Amino acid sequence: MERRSFIKSAAIASLAAPALITAGRAVAQDKKFTIALIPGLTTDAFYITMRKGAEAAAKAVGAQLVFQGAPEFNPVTQVPVLDAVIAKSPDALLIAPTDTNQLIQPLKRASDAGIPIITVDTFIGSGDYQTGAGDGDFPLSYIASDNILGGAIAARALATAIGDKGKVFVSNVKPGISTTDQREQGFKDEMKKHPNIEVLETQFNENDANKAASQLQAVYARNSDLAGVFGANLFSAMGSSNGVQQAGQIGKMKVVAFDAPGSIVDSLNSGLVDMAIAQHPAEIGYYGVMSAYAHLTGNSIPTKIGTGFTVIDKKNVADPATAKFIYAE
Repeated sequence: MERRSFIKSAAIASLAAPALITAGRAVAQDKKFTIALIPGLTTDAFYITMRKGAEAAAKAVGAQLVFQGAPEFNPVTQVPVLDAVIAKSPDALLIAPTDTNQLIQPLKRASDAGIPIITVDTFIGSGDYQTGAGDGDFPLSYIASDNILGGAIAARALATAIGDKGKVFVSNVKPGISTTDQREQGFKDEMKKHPNIEVLETQFNENDANKAASQLQAVYARNSDLAGVFGANLFSAMGSSNGVQQAGQIGKMKVVAFDAPGSIVDSLNSGLVDMAIAQHPAEIGYYGVMSAYAHLTGNSIPTKIGTGFTVIDKKNVADPATAKFIYAE
């Protein structure tokens, strides 16, 4: 995703929102729309915060929000939830697909049933929608952080923290998840600009923090000069930071985390994590509902809408201007 298109689209959505609310209320008197939100998983602070933003938008336009998901980030558990939601025939569907390919056909069933689809946080296919190309281009819009940019921000932060030299690696979940794939891509592309930093092979932990901790120690055993690690999601980062602690390298080996739930505060203050890249999930939920509502009331919407990032570290974590971006739990 190109950064400018995201920022431009987000600005348009932000400016349009008050008008949509005003115009939409009159329509809502005739029909109260039901908008479903299926998160990647229900127990994660990121998606809990997204839900709050979606609820705020739904309240503003008089829509009903249905929040239903699975307890783990997995297409095997998400597809049955999706099928159950399709059976209820909501007016629009917001979803964070748990796999770029495996969710295409299940979501096609929703589209074929006449349910408008907007993907939030993650995408299907290439994430380029309404192009007429590819099996997964049928959703109306993709609303998320620019994860390639987020990975690049993480790389720059880690490079600065380690003095722009040394060995680092990415702790990631598994291939095939659009967000974490892009964060890794953005990180590696940015690190190419830092010739004195060597990026080692990515370690995949299947969302298991204990496995991420073990992998960190194994990489360190092979590379005694390991300088830092980028955790491409929360489980990866927290597991890696535990591995750093177990290796007795707190303060020597730097950890950059992606995402910022409340639990990250203690890790920042204790030095287990050096900085966290916070997304703005409440904005994603808000724009998701507003975009769905705009479409349902006859308005056009951008095919991509982007939200921003806030870098949180020990110095600014207590600042109210920064602390507001820590996710709800």
